[in-house]
Amino acid sequence: MGRLRVSSAGWRTDFTKASVDLAEFLGGGPGKDGIPAIDDPKFESIEAARTWLDDRSPVIRVEVDGEARAYPLAILMWHEIVNDTLGGVPIVVTFCPLCNTGLVFERELEGVVYDFGTTGNLRFSDLVMYDRQTESWWQQATGHAVVGVLTGSALVFEPSQIVSLGDMAAADPDADVLSRDTGHSRDYGRNPYVGYDTVDQNPFLFEGQPDGRLLPKERVVTIGDGLSAQAFRYVDLRAVGVATAELDGAPVVVLWAPGTASALDGPNIDENADAGATGVFRPVAEGRDLTLARDGDGEDAPIRDAETGSTWSITGLAIDGPLAGAQMAPVVHGDHFWFAWAAFAPDTTIWTP
Repeated sequence: MGRLRVSSAGWRTDFTKASVDLAEFLGGGPGKDGIPAIDDPKFESIEAARTWLDDRSPVIRVEVDGEARAYPLAILMWHEIVNDTLGGVPIVVTFCPLCNTGLVFERELEGVVYDFGTTGNLRFSDLVMYDRQTESWWQQATGHAVVGVLTGSALVFEPSQIVSLGDMAAADPDADVLSRDTGHSRDYGRNPYVGYDTVDQNPFLFEGQPDGRLLPKERVVTIGDGLSAQAFRYVDLRAVGVATAELDGAPVVVLWAPGTASALDGPNIDENADAGATGVFRPVAEGRDLTLARDGDGEDAPIRDAETGSTWSITGLAIDGPLAGAQMAPVVHGDHFWFAWAAFAPDTTIWTP
């Protein structure tokens, strides 16, 4: 407890149990639940969402057991956590603006469904969550409990991706979209972190030296963990459209497509610069192994497979050709600023074209 630099007042957390140095936690400004999680989410149709969101607006796309849902960063920017149930599975949707990290987890562990809130604290500038049942603290970037009685426990990731509302509509026209009817009054659609994605800018409340192999806020998409972790720079993916790699002994493809606004550029998210979107998939559909590549010059050129000539979207869906309607299986991945990912996975290999 002597190492803890944030207040322990009002917490039921067992601070004698921890897997990390308590001195690494820093107060982010708002206290416990000062950034309120959404516990009773309301939803609307894509058509209704288009009355206040642009087709370029970034959303976290999640699909569980055939049921798809979109969570706009315009809302998550102000709440960071949504406790929900999708396809019969209790999930928690999370977004850390300071790390540009959106991740989704199952929130049932050993038969217990947990509800999550924000601690108001950061570790390596990343969101630290807590569960309301035991008040253990959880690291958003890893899904691990790092303080409290559940220390050492890990949440199961659900595949998700940050794409545009337009891409979501094309893949899942009947999907639900998280509504602004949150019970809170916020300026949804405004970015309170103007200019925060400046690539060479130092991160907020990050102690120590960021991994210097890339600029601190270089956008990367990552797969794997530990010694198997790999990072793919957005700037490289923008140039080639498709990267190929191997994960757990099997091939994966990492896709990039234009058309998704940055949530952390200017004051109005829908008017912000084009950051693009990524997707990671097993390159297999209808029993066929596929070889994917961008067909032509320029970032708008379509992605096709060499075997059938079918065209593939950023959501892993074949949108025309012999395989139209087929879907590649998604792979768990994360989109981050480099400094944040490297703090938790320092052995990461950086992919080069």
